[in-house]
Amino acid sequence: MGHIEKVFWQNPPMRDTRPLLLNTDFPPLQRTALTTLQVNLGYLCNLSCTHCHVNAGPSRTELMDRATIELVLEVLREKNVKTLDLTGGAPEMNPHFRYLVSEASKLGVEVIDRCNLTILLESGYQDLAQFLADHKVTVVASLPCFSEQNVTEQRGKGVFEQSIDALKILNKIGYGVDETLPLNLVYNPNGAFLPPDQQQLEAEYKLRLSEDHSIVFNQLFTITNMPISRFGAVLLAKNGYEQYMQLLKNNFLALNLDTVMCRTTVSVDWLGNLYDCDFNQMLETPMSVPVAVSGSASGQGSGLDEMIASDRHRHLRDLLTTDVTGHPIVIADHCYGCTAGQGSSCGGALE
Repeated sequence: MGHIEKVFWQNPPMRDTRPLLLNTDFPPLQRTALTTLQVNLGYLCNLSCTHCHVNAGPSRTELMDRATIELVLEVLREKNVKTLDLTGGAPEMNPHFRYLVSEASKLGVEVIDRCNLTILLESGYQDLAQFLADHKVTVVASLPCFSEQNVTEQRGKGVFEQSIDALKILNKIGYGVDETLPLNLVYNPNGAFLPPDQQQLEAEYKLRLSEDHSIVFNQLFTITNMPISRFGAVLLAKNGYEQYMQLLKNNFLALNLDTVMCRTTVSVDWLGNLYDCDFNQMLETPMSVPVAVSGSASGQGSGLDEMIASDRHRHLRDLLTTDVTGHPIVIADHCYGCTAGQGSSCGGALE
């Protein structure tokens, strides 16, 4: 496979937007029943993309270990979670990825692989597409645009061509064709603006990819860029942070509060810590969920015990003893990114 040239600023001076986000007037939110476990298997990736909110890249070493993988599977079993949503980095680069997918599939859980496509062409991963098909994994593939120039700006030279090659491989084995093998694409804006209408853009994607490359897929998900991590650092460097935040707030739509993904999803980092969403994970803002404590030697828990427990990071182990339904969601100003315009989630527009 040809060398992929990384985007020119894969190691920008990182100014943190977190202090600017915490003082918020965003409306309070509460959880409903847990249906989805979104698990970040690590920050290692073969790409470094401008819109990447986890700062993933080839030099990252954080990867979920086997013991934590086993705990993920235990939570899936015990809590009857319907969907396992695997992210990274490139989640497939975790050495335990295939084990986790295989075991979760046996439980009847829908497994989603958030794939950057180019990983399917990397040495050692050429059989990955067939593995995903054999286990009926839903592929959600990042393709920021059907334009080569646009993709190059976000993801680096050569990525567009390899993404097209990978999509053809997926189509050939049934993805986007067989109803049991869903292939969904993800669009991210390549700048500080909101995504266009998802339905209209999906029709344009399907037309262009079909006519230009004979590629088919099921759905297009439009996802708003969040003012955090790498994208947030660029906004600050270009003095565009305040303007972008005002854009998000000006387009706030209260109806989107009913369907934001944090109400039904728990995000898990590579260490097994819990967050209300993937974006809070990157901001290192853990879930605010009371947890069971063992109590004192006499067997009785104290108020002090509970306060100490409530200040620590929540972990996968806590999900085995805690029902998160009804608990408050930790919010900040970046939440406006999920509720602006059509709304945005890992499943695309909310409207």
